[in-house]
Amino acid sequence: MRAEAQAHIDQINAAILLLRRFLDWDRALKRLGELNEKVEDPSLWNDPKAAQEVMRERRRLEEAIAATRKMQTELADTVELIEMAEAEGDEDLVDDGGRALAELATSAERDKVAALLAGEADANNSYVEVNSGAGGTESNDWAGMLQRMYSRWAERHGMKVELIDHHSGEQAGIKSATLLVKGENAYGNLKTESGVHRLVRISPYDSSARRHTSFASVWVYPEVDDDIDIEINESELRVDTFRASGAGGQHVNTTDSAVRITHLPTNIVVQCQNQRSQHKNKAEAMKQLKARLYEAELQKREAEADASAASKTDIGWGHQIRSYVLQPYQLVKDLRTGVISTAPGDVLDGDLDRFMAAALSQRVTGERVDVEDVD
Repeated sequence: MRAEAQAHIDQINAAILLLRRFLDWDRALKRLGELNEKVEDPSLWNDPKAAQEVMRERRRLEEAIAATRKMQTELADTVELIEMAEAEGDEDLVDDGGRALAELATSAERDKVAALLAGEADANNSYVEVNSGAGGTESNDWAGMLQRMYSRWAERHGMKVELIDHHSGEQAGIKSATLLVKGENAYGNLKTESGVHRLVRISPYDSSARRHTSFASVWVYPEVDDDIDIEINESELRVDTFRASGAGGQHVNTTDSAVRITHLPTNIVVQCQNQRSQHKNKAEAMKQLKARLYEAELQKREAEADASAASKTDIGWGHQIRSYVLQPYQLVKDLRTGVISTAPGDVLDGDLDRFMAAALSQRVTGERVDVEDVD
Protein backbone atom coordinates (compact mmCIF):
# COMPACT_ATOMS: atom_id res chain seq x y z
CA MET A 1 0.00 0.00 0.00
CA ARG A 2 1.38 3.41 -0.97
CA ALA A 3 2.20 5.80 1.88
CA GLU A 4 -0.31 8.40 0.72
CA ALA A 5 -3.09 5.83 0.48
CA GLN A 6 -2.21 4.44 3.92
CA ALA A 7 -2.39 7.95 5.37
CA HIS A 8 -5.92 8.34 4.01
CA ILE A 9 -6.89 4.94 5.41
CA ASP A 10 -5.58 5.93 8.84
CA GLN A 11 -7.50 9.22 8.68
CA ILE A 12 -10.76 7.48 7.76
CA ASN A 13 -10.32 4.82 10.45
CA ALA A 14 -9.71 7.56 13.01
CA ALA A 15 -12.94 9.27 11.97
CA ILE A 16 -14.88 5.98 12.26
CA LEU A 17 -13.45 5.24 15.72
CA LEU A 18 -14.25 8.75 16.91
CA LEU A 19 -17.84 8.50 15.70
CA ARG A 20 -18.38 5.09 17.30
CA ARG A 21 -16.98 6.43 20.56
CA PHE A 22 -19.09 9.57 20.38
CA LEU A 23 -22.26 7.64 19.68
CA ASP A 24 -21.50 4.93 22.27
CA TRP A 25 -22.19 2.48 19.43
CA ASP A 26 -24.02 -0.35 21.18
CA ARG A 27 -26.08 2.08 23.24
CA ALA A 28 -26.95 4.09 20.11
CA LEU A 29 -28.19 1.01 18.28
CA LYS A 30 -30.33 0.02 21.26
CA ARG A 31 -31.72 3.54 21.59
CA LEU A 32 -32.58 3.68 17.88
CA GLY A 33 -34.56 0.45 18.26
CA GLU A 34 -36.47 1.96 21.19
CA LEU A 35 -37.26 5.10 19.19
CA ASN A 36 -38.48 3.05 16.22
CA GLU A 37 -40.88 1.23 18.54
CA LYS A 38 -42.19 4.55 19.86
CA VAL A 39 -42.76 5.87 16.36
CA GLU A 40 -44.85 2.80 15.50
CA ASP A 41 -47.09 3.47 18.51
CA PRO A 42 -50.14 5.52 17.34
CA SER A 43 -50.55 7.07 20.79
CA LEU A 44 -47.25 8.91 20.36
CA TRP A 45 -49.00 11.64 18.40
CA ASN A 46 -51.39 12.39 21.25
CA ASP A 47 -48.62 14.74 22.39
CA PRO A 48 -47.34 16.47 19.23
CA LYS A 49 -44.48 18.24 20.99
CA ALA A 50 -43.14 15.01 22.50
CA ALA A 51 -43.61 13.26 19.16
CA GLN A 52 -41.52 15.90 17.40
CA GLU A 53 -38.74 15.42 19.95
CA VAL A 54 -38.78 11.66 19.35
CA MET A 55 -38.71 12.12 15.58
CA ARG A 56 -35.85 14.61 15.85
CA GLU A 57 -33.77 12.30 18.04
CA ARG A 58 -34.45 9.33 15.78
CA ARG A 59 -33.45 11.29 12.66
CA ARG A 60 -30.16 12.38 14.21
CA LEU A 61 -29.31 8.87 15.38
CA GLU A 62 -30.25 7.32 12.03
CA GLU A 63 -28.12 9.80 10.11
CA ALA A 64 -25.09 9.37 12.38
CA ILE A 65 -25.28 5.56 12.37
CA ALA A 66 -25.84 5.44 8.59
CA ALA A 67 -22.90 7.78 7.95
CA THR A 68 -20.61 5.63 10.10
CA ARG A 69 -21.68 2.39 8.41
CA LYS A 70 -21.30 3.96 4.98
CA MET A 71 -17.73 5.00 5.83
CA GLN A 72 -16.86 1.50 6.99
CA THR A 73 -18.32 -0.16 3.89
CA GLU A 74 -16.77 2.25 1.38
CA LEU A 75 -13.37 2.02 3.08
CA ALA A 76 -13.40 -1.77 3.07
CA ASP A 77 -14.47 -1.90 -0.60
CA THR A 78 -11.84 0.63 -1.71
CA VAL A 79 -9.01 -1.06 0.22
CA GLU A 80 -9.98 -4.41 -1.30
CA LEU A 81 -9.95 -2.85 -4.78
CA ILE A 82 -6.47 -1.38 -4.28
CA GLU A 83 -5.08 -4.63 -2.90
CA MET A 84 -6.43 -6.59 -5.88
CA ALA A 85 -5.02 -4.00 -8.31
CA GLU A 86 -1.59 -4.15 -6.63
CA ALA A 87 -1.61 -7.96 -6.78
CA GLU A 88 -2.36 -7.79 -10.51
CA GLY A 89 0.10 -4.95 -11.16
CA ASP A 90 -2.62 -2.64 -12.51
CA GLU A 91 -1.15 0.80 -11.72
CA ASP A 92 -4.05 2.70 -13.32
CA LEU A 93 -6.53 0.93 -11.05
CA VAL A 94 -4.27 1.58 -8.06
CA ASP A 95 -4.29 5.29 -8.94
CA ASP A 96 -8.08 5.23 -9.20
CA GLY A 97 -8.29 3.60 -5.79
CA GLY A 98 -5.96 6.24 -4.32
CA ARG A 99 -8.15 9.03 -5.64
CA ALA A 100 -11.23 7.30 -4.26
CA LEU A 101 -9.56 7.10 -0.84
CA ALA A 102 -8.73 10.80 -0.94
CA GLU A 103 -12.35 11.65 -1.72
CA LEU A 104 -13.55 9.30 1.01
CA ALA A 105 -11.20 10.92 3.54
CA THR A 106 -12.63 14.34 2.71
CA SER A 107 -16.23 13.16 3.03
CA ALA A 108 -15.37 11.28 6.24
CA GLU A 109 -14.18 14.51 7.85
CA ARG A 110 -17.33 16.28 6.73
CA ASP A 111 -19.61 13.50 8.00
CA LYS A 112 -17.67 13.31 11.26
CA VAL A 113 -18.25 16.99 12.02
CA ALA A 114 -21.94 16.72 11.10
CA ALA A 115 -22.39 13.77 13.46
CA LEU A 116 -20.55 15.51 16.31
CA LEU A 117 -23.08 18.36 16.17
CA ALA A 118 -25.66 16.43 18.14
CA GLY A 119 -25.58 18.35 21.42
CA GLU A 120 -28.78 19.64 23.01
CA ALA A 121 -28.36 23.18 21.61
CA ASP A 122 -25.97 22.57 18.71
CA ALA A 123 -28.64 23.21 16.07
CA ASN A 124 -29.55 26.61 17.57
CA ASN A 125 -28.59 30.08 16.43
CA SER A 126 -25.64 31.49 18.33
CA TYR A 127 -24.57 34.69 20.04
CA VAL A 128 -20.91 35.67 19.68
CA GLU A 129 -19.53 38.29 22.07
CA VAL A 130 -16.16 39.88 21.33
CA ASN A 131 -14.36 42.03 23.93
CA SER A 132 -11.02 43.78 23.56
CA GLY A 133 -8.34 43.27 26.19
CA ALA A 134 -5.90 45.74 27.68
CA GLY A 135 -3.91 47.71 25.13
CA GLY A 136 -6.19 50.48 23.92
CA THR A 137 -6.28 51.04 20.17
CA GLU A 138 -4.28 47.89 19.34
CA SER A 139 -6.64 45.58 21.23
CA ASN A 140 -9.71 47.43 19.97
CA ASP A 141 -8.54 46.97 16.39
CA TRP A 142 -7.88 43.27 17.04
CA ALA A 143 -11.39 42.83 18.49
CA GLY A 144 -12.79 44.44 15.35
CA MET A 145 -10.81 42.00 13.20
CA LEU A 146 -12.29 39.07 15.15
CA GLN A 147 -15.80 40.45 14.73
CA ARG A 148 -15.23 40.55 10.98
CA MET A 149 -13.69 37.03 11.00
CA TYR A 150 -16.79 35.45 12.54
CA SER A 151 -19.08 37.46 10.28
CA ARG A 152 -17.16 36.19 7.24
CA TRP A 153 -17.26 32.60 8.53
CA ALA A 154 -21.04 32.85 8.86
CA GLU A 155 -21.41 34.30 5.37
CA ARG A 156 -19.29 31.48 3.91
CA HIS A 157 -21.80 29.01 5.37
CA GLY A 158 -24.89 30.87 4.18
CA MET A 159 -25.79 32.13 7.64
CA LYS A 160 -27.19 35.53 8.54
CA VAL A 161 -25.50 37.87 11.03
CA GLU A 162 -27.23 40.51 13.14
CA LEU A 163 -25.31 43.12 15.12
CA ILE A 164 -26.99 43.14 18.54
CA ASP A 165 -24.62 45.42 20.46
CA HIS A 166 -21.59 47.49 19.47
CA HIS A 167 -19.20 49.84 21.26
CA SER A 168 -16.59 51.48 19.04
CA GLY A 169 -13.00 52.13 20.07
CA GLU A 170 -11.80 55.72 20.33
CA GLN A 171 -9.52 55.53 17.29
CA ALA A 172 -10.19 52.18 15.64
CA GLY A 173 -11.92 48.85 16.07
CA ILE A 174 -14.32 48.02 18.89
CA LYS A 175 -14.33 47.79 22.64
CA SER A 176 -17.03 45.13 22.44
CA ALA A 177 -19.67 43.73 20.10
CA THR A 178 -22.36 41.05 20.18
CA LEU A 179 -23.39 39.19 17.03
CA LEU A 180 -26.35 36.88 16.53
CA VAL A 181 -25.45 34.24 13.96
CA LYS A 182 -28.53 32.61 12.44
CA GLY A 183 -28.22 29.28 10.66
CA GLU A 184 -28.31 25.51 11.07
CA ASN A 185 -25.80 24.27 13.67
CA ALA A 186 -24.50 27.80 14.26
CA TYR A 187 -23.89 27.20 17.96
CA GLY A 188 -22.55 23.68 17.45
CA ASN A 189 -19.83 24.96 15.15
CA LEU A 190 -19.00 28.16 17.02
CA LYS A 191 -19.06 26.89 20.61
CA THR A 192 -15.39 25.88 20.61
CA GLU A 193 -14.33 29.43 19.71
CA SER A 194 -14.90 30.70 23.26
CA GLY A 195 -11.65 31.87 24.79
CA VAL A 196 -8.84 34.39 24.48
CA HIS A 197 -7.34 35.08 21.04
CA ARG A 198 -3.84 36.57 20.67
CA LEU A 199 -2.51 38.68 17.80
CA VAL A 200 1.15 39.42 17.05
CA ARG A 201 1.95 41.99 14.37
CA ILE A 202 3.82 45.18 13.55
CA SER A 203 1.40 47.83 14.67
CA PRO A 204 -0.01 50.16 12.00
CA TYR A 205 -0.58 52.64 14.84
CA ASP A 206 3.06 52.71 16.00
CA SER A 207 5.22 55.26 14.16
CA SER A 208 8.30 53.25 15.19
CA ALA A 209 6.89 50.12 13.49
CA ARG A 210 7.42 47.94 16.55
CA ARG A 211 5.90 44.51 17.03
CA HIS A 212 2.87 44.45 19.34
CA THR A 213 0.91 41.67 21.04
CA SER A 214 -2.83 42.18 21.52
CA PHE A 215 -5.58 40.13 23.15
CA ALA A 216 -9.34 39.87 22.78
CA SER A 217 -11.86 37.43 24.24
CA VAL A 218 -14.69 35.59 22.52
CA TRP A 219 -17.72 34.19 24.31
CA VAL A 220 -20.23 31.97 22.48
CA TYR A 221 -23.65 30.89 23.75
CA PRO A 222 -26.81 29.53 22.06
CA GLU A 223 -29.98 31.45 21.33
CA VAL A 224 -32.82 29.98 23.38
CA ASP A 225 -35.87 29.01 21.33
CA ASP A 226 -39.47 28.95 22.50
CA ASP A 227 -39.32 25.24 23.34
CA ILE A 228 -36.86 25.89 26.17
CA ASP A 229 -38.38 27.38 29.30
CA ILE A 230 -36.01 29.55 31.34
CA GLU A 231 -37.56 31.09 34.45
CA ILE A 232 -36.20 34.47 35.52
CA ASN A 233 -37.30 36.27 38.68
CA GLU A 234 -37.74 39.98 37.92
CA SER A 235 -36.66 40.85 41.47
CA GLU A 236 -33.23 39.37 40.69
CA LEU A 237 -32.61 41.79 37.82
CA ARG A 238 -31.10 45.26 37.72
CA VAL A 239 -32.10 47.16 34.57
CA ASP A 240 -30.12 50.24 33.53
CA THR A 241 -30.76 52.51 30.57
CA PHE A 242 -28.20 54.67 28.82
CA ARG A 243 -27.63 56.52 25.59
CA ALA A 244 -26.73 54.38 22.63
CA SER A 245 -23.42 55.07 20.93
CA GLY A 246 -22.42 54.86 17.29
CA ALA A 247 -24.54 55.15 14.17
CA GLY A 248 -28.28 55.36 14.36
CA GLY A 249 -29.32 58.95 13.82
CA GLN A 250 -30.30 61.77 16.10
CA HIS A 251 -32.93 59.79 18.02
CA VAL A 252 -30.50 57.04 19.04
CA ASN A 253 -27.89 59.46 20.31
CA THR A 254 -30.18 61.73 22.33
CA THR A 255 -32.44 59.28 24.19
CA ASP A 256 -31.75 56.59 26.78
CA SER A 257 -32.79 53.79 24.43
CA ALA A 258 -29.98 51.34 25.20
CA VAL A 259 -30.60 48.75 27.93
CA ARG A 260 -28.23 46.87 30.24
CA ILE A 261 -29.54 44.00 32.41
CA THR A 262 -27.62 42.47 35.30
CA HIS A 263 -28.69 39.09 36.71
CA LEU A 264 -27.73 39.58 40.36
CA PRO A 265 -27.39 35.90 41.47
CA THR A 266 -24.91 35.07 38.70
CA ASN A 267 -23.59 38.58 37.92
CA ILE A 268 -24.24 37.94 34.21
CA VAL A 269 -24.52 41.23 32.31
CA VAL A 270 -26.13 41.66 28.89
CA GLN A 271 -26.98 44.76 26.91
CA CYS A 272 -28.53 45.85 23.64
CA GLN A 273 -28.61 49.16 21.79
CA ASN A 274 -29.26 48.27 18.16
CA GLN A 275 -32.98 49.12 18.25
CA ARG A 276 -34.42 52.66 18.41
CA SER A 277 -36.99 51.57 20.98
CA GLN A 278 -36.00 51.01 24.62
CA HIS A 279 -38.75 48.38 24.83
CA LYS A 280 -37.30 46.41 21.91
CA ASN A 281 -33.77 46.69 23.29
CA LYS A 282 -34.96 45.32 26.64
CA ALA A 283 -36.73 42.41 24.93
CA GLU A 284 -33.56 41.53 23.01
CA ALA A 285 -31.43 41.85 26.14
CA MET A 286 -33.79 39.47 27.97
CA LYS A 287 -33.34 36.95 25.13
CA GLN A 288 -29.57 37.22 25.57
CA LEU A 289 -29.87 36.76 29.33
CA LYS A 290 -31.97 33.61 28.89
CA ALA A 291 -29.39 32.31 26.44
CA ARG A 292 -26.53 32.98 28.87
CA LEU A 293 -28.36 31.25 31.73
CA TYR A 294 -29.17 28.30 29.47
CA GLU A 295 -25.53 28.01 28.45
CA ALA A 296 -24.50 27.96 32.11
CA GLU A 297 -26.95 25.11 32.74
CA LEU A 298 -25.65 23.21 29.70
CA GLN A 299 -22.13 23.42 31.05
CA LYS A 300 -23.23 21.88 34.34
CA ARG A 301 -25.19 19.08 32.72
CA GLU A 302 -22.62 18.23 30.07
CA ALA A 303 -19.69 18.40 32.51
CA GLU A 304 -17.66 20.17 29.84
CA ALA A 305 -17.15 23.55 31.46
CA ASP A 306 -13.41 23.31 30.84
CA ALA A 307 -14.06 23.88 27.12
CA SER A 308 -15.10 27.44 27.86
CA ALA A 309 -13.05 28.12 30.98
CA ALA A 310 -10.52 30.17 29.05
CA SER A 311 -13.15 32.75 28.25
CA LYS A 312 -13.77 33.33 31.94
CA THR A 313 -10.13 34.16 32.73
CA ASP A 314 -8.13 37.32 32.26
CA ILE A 315 -7.91 38.62 28.71
CA GLY A 316 -4.15 38.33 28.52
CA TRP A 317 -1.04 36.18 28.33
CA GLY A 318 -1.30 32.55 29.41
CA HIS A 319 -5.00 32.13 28.74
CA GLN A 320 -5.14 32.22 24.94
CA ILE A 321 -6.64 29.36 22.92
CA ARG A 322 -5.19 30.51 19.60
CA SER A 323 -2.37 32.76 18.40
CA TYR A 324 -2.34 34.68 15.12
CA VAL A 325 1.09 35.90 13.97
CA LEU A 326 1.22 38.33 11.05
CA GLN A 327 4.83 39.57 11.40
CA PRO A 328 7.69 38.75 11.11
CA TYR A 329 6.30 35.43 9.78
CA GLN A 330 2.74 34.26 9.16
CA LEU A 331 1.14 31.53 11.25
CA VAL A 332 -2.08 30.73 13.10
CA LYS A 333 -1.76 28.09 15.80
CA ASP A 334 -4.47 26.56 17.99
CA LEU A 335 -2.99 25.94 21.43
CA ARG A 336 -5.55 23.25 22.35
CA THR A 337 -5.38 20.98 19.31
CA GLY A 338 -2.10 21.94 17.62
CA VAL A 339 -3.83 22.72 14.30
CA ILE A 340 -1.90 25.35 12.35
CA SER A 341 -2.36 27.46 9.24
CA THR A 342 0.32 29.37 7.36
CA ALA A 343 -2.32 31.58 5.75
CA PRO A 344 -3.58 33.92 8.51
CA GLY A 345 -5.21 36.12 5.88
CA ASP A 346 -7.52 33.24 4.95
CA VAL A 347 -8.26 32.44 8.59
CA LEU A 348 -9.13 36.07 9.35
CA ASP A 349 -11.38 35.96 6.29
CA GLY A 350 -13.42 33.18 7.89
CA ASP A 351 -11.52 29.97 7.01
CA LEU A 352 -12.06 28.36 10.44
CA ASP A 353 -13.53 24.94 9.68
CA ARG A 354 -10.33 22.95 10.35
CA PHE A 355 -9.88 24.59 13.74
CA MET A 356 -13.52 24.02 14.71
CA ALA A 357 -13.52 20.37 13.59
CA ALA A 358 -10.37 19.56 15.57
CA ALA A 359 -11.73 21.23 18.71
CA LEU A 360 -15.04 19.35 18.38
CA SER A 361 -13.17 16.05 18.07
CA GLN A 362 -11.10 16.88 21.13
CA ARG A 363 -14.25 17.42 23.19
CA VAL A 364 -15.25 13.83 22.37
CA THR A 365 -11.89 12.17 22.98
CA GLY A 366 -10.90 14.30 25.96
CA GLU A 367 -7.31 14.07 24.77
CA ARG A 368 -5.03 17.02 25.50
CA VAL A 369 -2.20 17.96 23.19
CA ASP A 370 1.00 19.51 24.54
CA VAL A 371 1.30 22.56 22.30
CA GLU A 372 3.85 25.34 22.66
CA ASP A 373 2.76 28.86 21.87
CA VAL A 374 4.48 30.85 19.11
CA ASP A 375 6.70 33.84 19.85
